Amino acid sequence: MSIYEEANLMLKLYELRREPVMRTARDWYAVEFHPQTVAEFNEVMFSEHSGHLRMILSYWEMVAALVNRGAIRLDLFAETQGECIGAFAKVEPVLADIRNAFGPEFLSNLEKVIDAIPNGRARAAQSREFMKGVREEVKKRQQGKVTSAAG
Repeated sequence: MSIYEEANLMLKLYELRREPVMRTARDWYAVEFHPQTVAEFNEVMFSEHSGHLRMILSYWEMVAALVNRGAIRLDLFAETQGECIGAFAKVEPVLADIRNAFGPEFLSNLEKVIDAIPNGRARAAQSREFMKGVREEVKKRQQGKVTSAAG
């Protein structure tokens, strides 16, 4: 595939991420989805957010399969698609348990890409720590609003 064809495919994948339902799913995944156990993952999988969760994970699994099959070069993908690392970071700590429940191939393409990206696992760990800090800051700000509203 030529660089122009790869670029066109990358732009098409970006356009998919801008679709309104996908944007809602991405926002939900980034802000509200923080599974600490497979039970918490399953709770979401069988909730009103099931579609959001499946949309995000299947999107990144599909994109990773394109990378793994050579439709998009890893270097181009790694330079432009950091969101996949954050998506993986959310489930990585419970991935083995999820695979026990849903099958051994669950997110195998995405994991392969993460492992192929230089420092991919370290970047996933950094993403988890960053998001933990964001959640703590949001919680503090929400508590401050509650306190000031009550005062």
